[in-house]
Amino acid sequence: MPFEGDNMMGVKRNNRSATLRILHEKGDMSRKRLAEFMKLTPPAITKIVAELLEEGLLREGSAVTSGSVGRREILVELNTRAACALGVLLNLRQAILSATWLDGSVIFSEELPLPPLAPAEETAARLAARLLALANANGLAREKIIGVGVAVRGITSEDGSLTRDTFGALAETDFPLRDTFARLTGLPCVMENNVRSLLAAHMFLSRDETAGSQFFLRCGYGIGAALSIDGRIWHGVTAQCAEIGHIPVIRRGGKPCHCGKSGCLETIASPGSIREDAIAILSEERTPLLWRKYRDRDTDNLSVFDVFTAASYGDEGASEIVDRAIQALGGALKSVIYLVDPGKIVLYGSLFEDPYYLSRLMSELQEGADARHNVTIEKSRFNQQLEDKAACLLAVQDFFDNGGIP
Repeated sequence: MPFEGDNMMGVKRNNRSATLRILHEKGDMSRKRLAEFMKLTPPAITKIVAELLEEGLLREGSAVTSGSVGRREILVELNTRAACALGVLLNLRQAILSATWLDGSVIFSEELPLPPLAPAEETAARLAARLLALANANGLAREKIIGVGVAVRGITSEDGSLTRDTFGALAETDFPLRDTFARLTGLPCVMENNVRSLLAAHMFLSRDETAGSQFFLRCGYGIGAALSIDGRIWHGVTAQCAEIGHIPVIRRGGKPCHCGKSGCLETIASPGSIREDAIAILSEERTPLLWRKYRDRDTDNLSVFDVFTAASYGDEGASEIVDRAIQALGGALKSVIYLVDPGKIVLYGSLFEDPYYLSRLMSELQEGADARHNVTIEKSRFNQQLEDKAACLLAVQDFFDNGGIP
């Protein structure tokens, strides 16, 4: 393994970074307590704090009594309104443009429709122009904007510069999307896969409560996942770690998947596939409850939640589709539990707000489990609240990692 030293500027950056992250995670703190956390001398932490105060990234708060002699110490806290970040979340047929303060509080958020296989350069130019216009309309001074985070569907390159394949969102493969946004906005830019971005946002907003390992499962139109180990998101050798939605679960005769294979988990267990399968068998004989509701209506309005409702009331065809989906997803997650042994599985997506579906999935996960793998499985406390924050928080965390230097 390679070993690298660090120069004085690197040490300074790391100390500034640790200061910002500790205050983000723990809240306001005295200089003495900060020094104890970071194992630095009081003069060293005093110098770091003085610099950050002068730059406006920290501010002094109230005074507290410390020690038996009643000495008063001034607390310092992160000034979350000192700077802001812009974000672009690119999904299939949709983009979300947003801005947040350093604590993830949303300043603005706007959804824009996108055509499938959108031209990458043209789309980036349109989104960048609109993003800067929104920032200007909301009074965000250029010097307060630390950068742009881009969260994109599909596979990104190992260095986070290229979109290898967005699975239908953008027309081009191997497109330099990160550098394109940097050029178009004139701002530093960082890019990540959309599901890993959601996990990063979940961890950032949870602060230190999610330390350890966790497997983050997102069910939107499709199925995606991300894995963190010891508080760090794991990418894998080719930046495709945790592609659970594309595990092949049907060996022959499976439905084609947008990834190019067939029989993937996503073709059975994703919300989109559950809905499509129900429409395919919609009839008075196979799905009588759904048929009564939609026999004279456009099935474009039939949702996955209609399928769940029909299944919960005993619609045999709907029940078979839901059972098949839950068994496939539950089996994949049990494989994760036994292979990775995570401390927690976090569920994210509108599906997990449905009591019928969630209870059935939890029951499936208990089937065949043993006490030695008693993993915590829970819905994200920020369920359906991260889409307008995740991309921005990529830039915020990069800013913190660089010690508050854009």
